[in-house]
Amino acid sequence: MGGWAIAVHGGAGVDPNLPQERQEEAKKLLARCLDLGISALRSNLPAIDVGELVVRELETDPLFNSGRGSALTENGTVEMEASIMDGPKRRCGAVSGLTTVKNPISLARLVMEKSPHSYLAFSGAEEFARQQGVETVDNGYFITEENLGMLKLAKEANSILFDYRIPAVGLESCSVGPPDDNLLAMNGLPISLYAPETVGCVVVDSQGRCAAATSTGGLMNKMAGRIGDSPLIGAGTYACDLCGVSCTGEGEAIIRGTLARDVAAVMEYKGLSLQEAVDFVVNERLDEGRAGLIAVSRNGEVACRFNTNAMFRGFATEDGFTEVGIWD
Repeated sequence: MGGWAIAVHGGAGVDPNLPQERQEEAKKLLARCLDLGISALRSNLPAIDVGELVVRELETDPLFNSGRGSALTENGTVEMEASIMDGPKRRCGAVSGLTTVKNPISLARLVMEKSPHSYLAFSGAEEFARQQGVETVDNGYFITEENLGMLKLAKEANSILFDYRIPAVGLESCSVGPPDDNLLAMNGLPISLYAPETVGCVVVDSQGRCAAATSTGGLMNKMAGRIGDSPLIGAGTYACDLCGVSCTGEGEAIIRGTLARDVAAVMEYKGLSLQEAVDFVVNERLDEGRAGLIAVSRNGEVACRFNTNAMFRGFATEDGFTEVGIWD
């Protein structure tokens, strides 16, 4: 065993003109979450507990696109999704279409531990939340003025926006003209801005147990009922006895490439190291998609890879390595 390790992310793809103040806010939040996870690991909490704890913190802060501060649907509401996976026995839980659950990642954990299923969605997930007595709030709790402004921008552009924190004063400066050759497409449809901010955490504890957790509000101006990669085990989230992986980016491409599971698969079947596996998957399994991922191995390694311009990320290992960054 190589000791414990933890990695967190706040999304792959960042507005190149993101103000320095916002960059510092993001790095402070990632550092705070790392410190929370490090303290828990030093207290010998299992990896699955640490992953849930850190993602709850990210869901509570409105800076990134999960929990409070989630992206809005075309109807101006929030529909959240999350998943969590415990590596040793590959137990997992996932939820989608949440509108009142304050911390989706914890409901995903309850699906794993307190239900006979692995995935609950929409009214069924909400009813299960009430049965389990989890904290719920009005949908308005999750909605920020900033996201209302971005939804307006998206509707004016007649497009989906990959969500990022655009300062209110900068909304009028964002291009909403016709798509050009530099813009991405999702299933053939143009996307005006690329910078998703799904959150995730991967952990390996001192016993070599890996876990992964991912949570998001999805895409700004998405169709009601849309489900992305984050709650899909093997796509946005995966953990086994070899590694834990959390993905972020163009959800449809991550789903097609079963990105998270592929990291574990090439480690197992091709004998690649963690970083080699992460590099291979991002280079070979995304086709023309844009995404990033973080991963840990049972040996206490951390790895990251993204083919976007940037990725909000942070890492720490038991041997003292710590890093928080945004740009390539």
